[in-house]
Amino acid sequence: MSNIAPADERQDRRNTNALFSENKLKLGLFGPNCDRGCAMSLSDDIPLLTWEYTKEVAQIADRAGFEALVPVARWKQIGENGFNGRNFDTYTWAAGLASVTDRITLVTTSHVQSNHPAVAAKQVATIDHISGGRVCLNIVNGWFEPEFRMFGTEFLPHDRRYQYTSEWYEVVRLFWTEDKEFDFDGEFFKVEGGYSQPKPIQSPLPAIMNAGGSKTGREFISKYADAGYVLLTGFDLNTARAQVEQRAADAAAAGREVGTWTTAYVVQRDTKEEAEAYLQKFAVEEGDMSAGEAAARYLGLNSSAMEPHQWEEFGLHLRAGYGGYPLVGTAEDIAERLAQLSDIGVTGVSLSFVDFVDGLARFNADVMPKLEQAGLRKPHVVGQ
Repeated sequence: MSNIAPADERQDRRNTNALFSENKLKLGLFGPNCDRGCAMSLSDDIPLLTWEYTKEVAQIADRAGFEALVPVARWKQIGENGFNGRNFDTYTWAAGLASVTDRITLVTTSHVQSNHPAVAAKQVATIDHISGGRVCLNIVNGWFEPEFRMFGTEFLPHDRRYQYTSEWYEVVRLFWTEDKEFDFDGEFFKVEGGYSQPKPIQSPLPAIMNAGGSKTGREFISKYADAGYVLLTGFDLNTARAQVEQRAADAAAAGREVGTWTTAYVVQRDTKEEAEAYLQKFAVEEGDMSAGEAAARYLGLNSSAMEPHQWEEFGLHLRAGYGGYPLVGTAEDIAERLAQLSDIGVTGVSLSFVDFVDGLARFNADVMPKLEQAGLRKPHVVGQ
């Protein structure tokens, strides 16, 4: 009897994975698997990470029609106050949430040097079956050097890390696509008798994300990814438009079409003054300066998205939401800025909040209808 996965298990991922939804502007949540999420703050307003909390966040987003849950892969705290040190592993987190959600895509963020391709391929395929074809693999090189030292692995130079990552993913794809045993003899990986069943449900392959900002990173996104993140280093729209247009040109040169996503932190209040005052409170007065300084230092040293001095200048946005685009103000302000991001070519935005439950309640009640009225999203009916 053949143990090859039956052909009728495979499904066109456009029918199962919300990342390929028809909404002009797709929405995700960023960092709900980590203690304090994306807010480098010591504020008591930030709930403690528990399974019940992250499950509630996922189910709220699922019922509201969000497209993706995007976790942060973290192994050690950043700074001296425990920021992100307490977190859920992204693979098992995604698998658990797959069983309690219906539509939303479960992204699993994988540091390539902490996970062998055979293991990653099997884990993603398993989550794909649990979720009915809703998994996405977010492939990351990593930038926080202390985590590499904990694993006892060499922290490779930037471009060398992408060479490793490219080969890593090539091997993952072989595990997903080869029905017979295969051998692979590469520079970083050697596989003898490679084999993995069952195959993922999604056809032709599970969705892929990446957040490369350097030239090498953009090349990786253009070649392999379905969704590529851009860090909008200039918050004026002309600078942001140029960044997004460059991503589209990179993908077109590779003969592909890749969705451009970004991250954003949301501070929504009844007035703009209240929102700005709250931003000042949690990110400055109660800001975790130790985490912000450590993140700026390691990102500046090990990421080519910006120069080191720019990361330091970026401090407020790092503390407020891992350097995401600021969505600060009233519901009208936030909807307008999201429409502007869509207008310059952004296809998806992953949001973070100080408290995801409170933030989603405000956003879903007041911002989401405005996005629907603007034609950026279709009204979501639970169960469809």
